[in-house]
Formats: sequence, C-alpha cells, structure tokens
Amino acid sequence: MDLVHKNTLNCDQGAVRAVRYNVDGSYCLTCGSDKKIKLWNALNGLLLKTYGGHAGEVMDAAGSCDSSFIVSGSTDKSIIYWDVSTGLPVRRLRGHAGAVNCVKFNEDSSIAVSGSTDNTVSCWDVRTRKLEALQTMREAKDCITSLIVTEHKIISGSLDGSIRQYDLRAGELTCDTIGVPITHIIQTKDGQCILAACMDSTIRLIDSDSGELLSEYKGHKTEDYHIECGVIQSDSNIISGSSEGCALIWDLLEGTELRRLQMNSGVVHSLSTHPTGTDILFAIKGRIEVWGHPSEEMELND
Repeated sequence: MDLVHKNTLNCDQGAVRAVRYNVDGSYCLTCGSDKKIKLWNALNGLLLKTYGGHAGEVMDAAGSCDSSFIVSGSTDKSIIYWDVSTGLPVRRLRGHAGAVNCVKFNEDSSIAVSGSTDNTVSCWDVRTRKLEALQTMREAKDCITSLIVTEHKIISGSLDGSIRQYDLRAGELTCDTIGVPITHIIQTKDGQCILAACMDSTIRLIDSDSGELLSEYKGHKTEDYHIECGVIQSDSNIISGSSEGCALIWDLLEGTELRRLQMNSGVVHSLSTHPTGTDILFAIKGRIEVWGHPSEEMELND
C-alpha cells in the first residue's frame, strides 16, 4: 500500500460535509456547511465552479452519468438538480420533512434517490417537470444515512441498525438487521457484498444475497461522527476514516489492519475512492486531502 499524500485543497466553504468523485474521476464535488457545492479538479486543485442555492448546509451530492448534472441534498429539506455548465438549478424538489442526508442517481441518471432524517427514501423523476416524488419508502424507523443505487435495487442504511434492499424489478423488500446504528454503506465492486460502517467503531461485511455477516474490521474510532468507508485495490482492501485524524486500511479477506494514513488534524469523516484509479479523497474540517500511488513525475523527483 504505497499511498502518499499528493495534494491538499483548502475549500473555503466552512466544514466540508462530503466529498465525491464524478463518474470517471476527472473532477470532484465538495459539499459545504456554507450552503454551497464546489466543483474541483482534484489533481491540480483548480476550482472550476461554485453552486449556490440551498438555504441550509449541503450534506451530499452526486454527478450524473454524463457529468452534465449534479443532484444535491441539504438540511433545508430540499434536493436540487443542477446544470453543471451554467451553475444554475434546473429543479428544486421538496417533499422531505427533515434534512436530506444522502442523494444518488440511478444508472441512466433519470431518477434521483434521496434519504432523509424523516426516515424515508424518495425517488424523483428529474427529467420531467413533475415535482412530487415518484415513490417514497417509509419502512425505516430512524434516519436514512446512506444509499446504494444499482440497476434494479435501492439499498438504504439507517440509524435504526438495518439495511433495506428494495428490489424494483421483483417489487420485494429484504431487511437485514445489524442492530447497531449504520452511518454509511457501500457495495463491493463485484456487487456481492455490502460494507456497513457502524456507530460502534466497527465496519461489517455483509453478504448481499443472504444477509450473512462475513467479516468485521476494527481499529478506527467513530465517537459520534458519521464516518464513511470505501473499497480499494479491486475489492482487496477496505478503507475508513477515523475521528483520530487518520484513515485505516484493512485486508478485506484477512480483516487485518495494513496501514494508517496520518492526516494533520481533525476528524476524517467523508471519503471518495477514484472510480478507475488509485487516488482517494478525504474530507477533514474545511479541506480535502488527495492520497494515491506516487505518479511517475513524483518518483523521478525523489
């Protein structure tokens, strides 16, 4: 794991609530407590555009499959569908009774999916002028903290300690109860497992089909923070932030801790792994740190 620190972006937007790569990793989005979203070239630190229109902190954002649009969710209870090039809102969607914690696009970016502190998951048709949600799922007993959206499934993680899989083709709901509040979920690239970051400073690897607990990863600290996790090295390693100002890497199969990436200070709470490369973005306080394999230029300079 020869990851090195490559760049730091001081985002100047209050606390960075989330950092997200776009579909091909050519740029990234930062969500700020200053109610704005910023679009960056993560490698050279160039700020490309700022999107302002929310009345509360921006908690999450996602880029569309062709990188032409962004969807964002905020503590102002709204979802905004943005035009990337103009920087203007195309749609403002309201229907949640609480803050919107997480947003995702479906595969062709025709539907935006949102999860809220009102315990619901909603689906929105962003390509038409319809402003009401197409569908709202109300099964959770506590805040929705994280979403996975695949070709025919919507998977939600909740503080009620359950992972719910909505199979849209079969019209079925599967609920796997972990029993510990879940702050973040992500699917392995092969789609066979779900990683659930939990409030008890444990990440659990769950079999997507059976709901069986396959492995646990410990060593990081969550305290009361919503710490995110990810999968790197083609599903061979797991990475997580920590409240102790570092990120931890484990071997997925062995469960052993491989490395700690030490950041300067602050809680490492949000992270985003490059969709094709090795770079990883970390959000700490008001900044982003870019880590990855040393480039050839860096190796030549050493």
